[in-house]
Amino acid sequence: MITAWIKEYPGGQPKGPTSRNSILDKDDMAKKILVIDDKAELRTLLKSYFTQEGYQVLTAGNGRDGLFIARYERPDLIILDIMMPEMSGYEFMRAYTREASTPIIVLTAKLEENDKVLGLELGADDYVTKPFSPRELAARARAIFRRLEKQPLRQDLLRSGNIELDRGSHFLKVAGQPVDLTPSEFDILATLMAAPGRVFSRLELLDKLQGTAYEGYERTIDVHIRNLRIKTAADPANPQYVETVYGTGYRFSVKD
Repeated sequence: MITAWIKEYPGGQPKGPTSRNSILDKDDMAKKILVIDDKAELRTLLKSYFTQEGYQVLTAGNGRDGLFIARYERPDLIILDIMMPEMSGYEFMRAYTREASTPIIVLTAKLEENDKVLGLELGADDYVTKPFSPRELAARARAIFRRLEKQPLRQDLLRSGNIELDRGSHFLKVAGQPVDLTPSEFDILATLMAAPGRVFSRLELLDKLQGTAYEGYERTIDVHIRNLRIKTAADPANPQYVETVYGTGYRFSVKD
C-alpha cells in the first residue's frame, strides 16, 4: 500500500493549487525532476505533488529506464530509489555520476547506516528514508535548487597550494588535473576554501548545503569530507588541506 512509503499526506492526493505555486518564479518552474522508483503508485503520487509545486516531472520504473531518460532529458534533480529491478539505484549512480553532476536525492527503505554511506559515496547529495513526507522531500529539493542557484558572494576563483577551484564554472583542478566532484562535495570545498582557517561545524556545513540543518543528518558531512580527502590529497589518511578539528568540525588549511 502507498502508506508503506508515505507517512504524511493530509487529504490523500493533492487537489488544487498549493501555496508554493503562488511564489514560484519563472526559473523555478523550468526545473525538471526525474523520479526513479519501481512502485507505480509512488511515482504517480510524487509526479502529482511536484507538478503542483511547479516542476516538470519525468518518471521511470527502474534504473535502466531512468538512465536512458536522464541521458536524454538531462534533469535538474533526480529522486532515486535504491532497491529496483533491472538496475538498482547504486548501479544507476555508478553509471550516471561519471557522466553528469546532477544532484541526487536517494530514497531508501533500508535503515542501515552503511547503505546510506554507500549512496553518498557514489554521488548522492541527500537521502530520505521511507516512509517519508512529500513536504519534506519537496523542501529538500528546493534547498538543493537554492544552493545551486545562489551566486557566490566572494571571488569565483579560489587557489591554495596545488588546488584551484572556480565557482563560476564549477571546476576543480588538483596539481593541474581536473577532478570531478558531486555538487555537495564542490560546495563544501568552496565554503571551506572561501574562509581558510575558519572551523565549520557539521551543522553549519549542512546548513550551507540544504538551507536548513536537519538534525540527525549532520554525519553525512563526514562522508563528503572523506570523499574530498580522497580526491584532493595524496594521502587521505594524512589530509593536506581539509583538516578535522576534533569535537568541533572541519577547516581548510592554508597552503602557500
